[in-house]
Amino acid sequence: MSSVQHFIVATAGHVDHGKSALVKALTGTDPDRLPEEKLRGITIDLGFANLELTSPADPLFSFHLGIVDVPGHEDFVRNMVAGVGSIDVALLIVAADDGWMPQTEEHLQILAYLGVSRAVVALTKIDLAPDEAGAIGAVRERLRGTPFSDAPIVPTSVISGRGLDELKTALANVLLNTAPPRDVGKPRLPVDRVFNLQGIGTVVTGTLTGGALRRGQNIAIQPSGKLARARTIQSHNRNVEISGPGTRTALNIPNLIPHQDIRRGDVVTLAEFGEAGSVLDVLLEILPRAKRTLKQDARVRIHHGSGDVAARVAFFTTKKLAAGERALAQLRLEAPAFVFAGDRFVVRDWAEQNTLAGGIVLDEQASSAMLHGDARAIFLTQRAGSPEDIQAYLISQLQRDGAVRRSGLLRKSRFSDEEISAAISRFIANGEIAAIGEFVAAAAKWNSLRRRASEAIDEWHRAHSEKDGIALTDLQAILEADLPSSGVFDGLVSELTKRDFVRAGAVIRRVSHRPALTPALQAVASKLRADLAAKPYDPPSRNQLAPDPIAQQALRFLIKAGEAIEIDEEVVMAAEHFKRATDLIREFIRARGPATVSDLRQMLGSTRRVTLPLLVRMDRDGVTSRQGDKRILRQ
Repeated sequence: MSSVQHFIVATAGHVDHGKSALVKALTGTDPDRLPEEKLRGITIDLGFANLELTSPADPLFSFHLGIVDVPGHEDFVRNMVAGVGSIDVALLIVAADDGWMPQTEEHLQILAYLGVSRAVVALTKIDLAPDEAGAIGAVRERLRGTPFSDAPIVPTSVISGRGLDELKTALANVLLNTAPPRDVGKPRLPVDRVFNLQGIGTVVTGTLTGGALRRGQNIAIQPSGKLARARTIQSHNRNVEISGPGTRTALNIPNLIPHQDIRRGDVVTLAEFGEAGSVLDVLLEILPRAKRTLKQDARVRIHHGSGDVAARVAFFTTKKLAAGERALAQLRLEAPAFVFAGDRFVVRDWAEQNTLAGGIVLDEQASSAMLHGDARAIFLTQRAGSPEDIQAYLISQLQRDGAVRRSGLLRKSRFSDEEISAAISRFIANGEIAAIGEFVAAAAKWNSLRRRASEAIDEWHRAHSEKDGIALTDLQAILEADLPSSGVFDGLVSELTKRDFVRAGAVIRRVSHRPALTPALQAVASKLRADLAAKPYDPPSRNQLAPDPIAQQALRFLIKAGEAIEIDEEVVMAAEHFKRATDLIREFIRARGPATVSDLRQMLGSTRRVTLPLLVRMDRDGVTSRQGDKRILRQ
């Protein structure tokens, strides 16, 4: 049974070096589709073709290549970058008679900035070269010190057909050692073409990365956030139910208006991955062979995916970036862009005359208010040191944010849910991460939060020893600065009450805590006890008993401690007197039969002010029951 792997190859090179002619010779498809391109004889916009290659190692195994042909003229570098943002292999084209030219160099630097590490060099127009070996040697020298220093160089001629088969073999050999595009379950289709077909509606095309899209699937258009549905899907000119990463993909989205609702530079994705952002923290670099610098606050264009957006550059620790240097920086975009952590991009000057730098996104949800600070520097340095390492991204985010909901952790990143889950499990196993319900946190941060919560509860006990404990709302307010959400607080309370602490309703306390009056309140409480004992069945009204806040606080303590009983809002009795009064009333009715309020008031030597609410309380407690104007014992 045959097997097919899908890859994207893009041309690169100087204008008039034969890129489009070579693509046509290889595939039979002329990638120059615009009338102006035919008229002027140069590529202006992106062109597309397909190529099938058989694996040199296994005749039953093949490669399906989507080929993107890019313009080589300096005026159309913007279009060139839009075509190479999601490629697997570059087809770098150098004319043997012209040799290495300015746009050859710029295109090579763009490929390097975008992280393209594999290439095949086609030395075109070889029949015009006066010195073939010298032409090959000159190109090899130019490749020295670049990611493509070992790339195969294949002399070709579209006139004679020389080298075309060898070029296909070289491509197949490179692809044999190239990992297929990753499916991380996060599809993104940077849109590079938008048009309308009569009877069909709006069609968009692009190179699909990160995951698969299915026919009929609900999609989101970023950065606008518009929602739509992919009615049909084509991949390499065939209708398909599903299109995977590494394929040229066309979507029919009939309810969107071309160039109004969707345009080149937009991204087709899924709504679950959130919104576009306007501030990015990044690692910038300029290649050693570059000739220009990048200055603080420079207005530039950031090329990402198939689009570009204006931005200002703010460095963290330097004022200028020169050739061969790297620096942490913040990009403040003038319009939102849909970007993932780990994405690569190219920086060009505002006039779009020169490529200045490249970089990788370290934080796609940055804030312009957080440019400086030790914690920020540690976070970005950790990611910059290992820009492809999931562990560096995961731990740095948890150390910065404290606790993060599992479902949101590295959601806008180039890592799959399975990779994230596996990394979390490894960190939990070695004690670097703590699991709190649906949240995870850096163990050090979590332990610090638990200590702070414990100390806050103990401090509350010392300051309010007469109270049962601290209200959960008060504890949450104390810890608010370290709590990303209420869900983390709920997990914290659950963790605390597994040992050492107990929750009683809306209050939490240490297990060993027992309410006790402060020395200042002990004298007040003694007076309250004496006042309640002076007339056991006819105590003073509550306002007389506790006329000020201190006395009220002491009385509340006696009630909570069970020393006093709250009969109603106005009447409080000592607990022992309440029990004795209840027993006397029970004995009186048992001996004499149903009794009125007046009978029982006289028996107790009390007043109606106290006796009536006392009987209501006994009714409520199930001791007595009202029968007309008399009370009987409830069976």
